[in-house]
Amino acid sequence: MITTTSTPNQRLRMLLYRASLPLSRSTLTYVTGIVRRHRDGLSGKDRALTPGMQALMVLVYLCKGETFAELGAGFGVSTTTAWRYVNETVTLLAARSPKLAQALRKAAADGLPYLVLDGTLIPIDRVRADRPFSCGKHRKHGMNLQVIAAPDGTIVWVSGALPGATHELKAARIWGLLRALEAAGLLALADKGYHGAGEPLLTPYKGRNKPERLKDANRSHARLRGPGERANAQLKSWRILRKLRCCPHRAGFLAKAIHVLQAREAHTN
Repeated sequence: MITTTSTPNQRLRMLLYRASLPLSRSTLTYVTGIVRRHRDGLSGKDRALTPGMQALMVLVYLCKGETFAELGAGFGVSTTTAWRYVNETVTLLAARSPKLAQALRKAAADGLPYLVLDGTLIPIDRVRADRPFSCGKHRKHGMNLQVIAAPDGTIVWVSGALPGATHELKAARIWGLLRALEAAGLLALADKGYHGAGEPLLTPYKGRNKPERLKDANRSHARLRGPGERANAQLKSWRILRKLRCCPHRAGFLAKAIHVLQAREAHTN
């Protein structure tokens, strides 16, 4: 069906179609409640969208990675309004992401035998000259996120964002991960990018022509670490994190918001 939709800035001729999101209604209700409570504490003119529609817009943005222009056209608001509503809600969700010490205390209380620490690069839209964002390992521009997961891949904690040129071990130290893990009495498995950290991080043995016992240890380490590293795949199943077109420093807020929603979905299931 073809129709004409008006926005304050333009008139767009669009094809409308039905679509769906792989999320539960409970998650939509949860985000709607957050938006409604936030609005109750504000004073001002009426909003262009109801709390439920604002929540739905944000879920579409995170899950499908649509641009603000596409969101505005689809929900009948301006691009600026779509940008404001999305950033407002993402900030509210990110604020509910657990802090590092809190997340590790819960992991210890749950009796997890170990954790898995892994870094991931969130690709961004940047030019060649932006060298601080350039990751040599992945040969692309991006933001570095540190993710701690349970042995089964459940996300425990997500860091803020650092420029992609930041080394994994340096990122771990910036966020105080080594001190926090030691204080919580927890061990974490990590890949060779964290070599040299020492306990409480356990990394594979490096070097060629290793004796068989060290090769066996590395294989066991990889088997234990593998399921936990799927946490990064869970984050990137939300398309917004596959390539950011917004401010690179929003990557951490987006990842933390997705962590909150991911935990909500897991609780519902």
